[in-house]
Amino acid sequence: MQQRAFRRFLLPLISLFLLLATGTAGYRLLERMGVVDALYMTVITISTVGFNEVKPLTPVGRLFTMGLIFSGGGLVAYTLTGVATFLLSGEWRSNWEHKRRVRMLSRLLNHIIVCGYGRVGRHVAQELKAEGILFVIIDPNPEKIAQIQEAGYLSMLGDAANEAHLKEAGIHRARGLVAAANSDAENVFIVLTARSMRKDLLIVARANYEESEPKLLRAGANRLILPYRITGRRMVTMLIRPDVADFLDEVSHASGMELILEQIQLMPTSPLVGQTLAQAQLPHTLGITVVACRLPNGQPDMRPGPNTVLHANAQIIALGTREQLQALIRLAQE
Repeated sequence: MQQRAFRRFLLPLISLFLLLATGTAGYRLLERMGVVDALYMTVITISTVGFNEVKPLTPVGRLFTMGLIFSGGGLVAYTLTGVATFLLSGEWRSNWEHKRRVRMLSRLLNHIIVCGYGRVGRHVAQELKAEGILFVIIDPNPEKIAQIQEAGYLSMLGDAANEAHLKEAGIHRARGLVAAANSDAENVFIVLTARSMRKDLLIVARANYEESEPKLLRAGANRLILPYRITGRRMVTMLIRPDVADFLDEVSHASGMELILEQIQLMPTSPLVGQTLAQAQLPHTLGITVVACRLPNGQPDMRPGPNTVLHANAQIIALGTREQLQALIRLAQE
């Protein structure tokens, strides 16, 4: 698009420059004028102003001036027509938006790449926005791109299985990728391409069918989500354990405050390091509930008690509101 717009104005600009050069050289040769006077005469002639001529022209000079008027008038009309077409067509806006999008993509760091804006991808984008995490969505459907832009999300029209498109989306600076295309085959290709470009990238993929699980894992996915399996489990829970389902709904949205499980790593400089859970008093100071802990050697502690010691580089799984968890993250990373 940028090259097409550049080519549209390049020829008229070159033609105008050549016309100025020809007019200046012609007046110097035919009328013996200086460079400044010759350029001045050329400009007022091409612009059809004709104000305050430097000196009376010879018959040859007048013929030359008429030629400049006809040439300049045609060139100006052609240039103005091109400018008007460019502005009225809205191409300038598309060109500006493309430059803006490229500039924003180049600034992304530690972001998430969402591949596909279907039913799953839409909810992924909503959750990432709620978490305050930067992300970009890649989708091959122009209609979906229009929807993404209306929602205010950063988007790219393209194929997420294409290395060039993933590179433009900043895969080498990303923290993770979500393969949320509607087809399992598409997700396999997306995961394969992403994994070949980044060996350390965290990749979460969607799978519609259980048969696709081993394929996606072999392709390089770190985690898999089967929406239909999760939905089935949730529906069965509602059928045979309705009170449990209601309790979970009430807890997760208690008093309008959504409770979230967060994984937090304790930095060696954190004041929590070396304390027991009883000494840290997280439920009293922050309103946080620690539900699990993973030691630095990877050993999990699924039932932490008051005497559980918080070690450096350990990971704790905590339950709380978004604000409470943010406070704990700041405390753990001091």
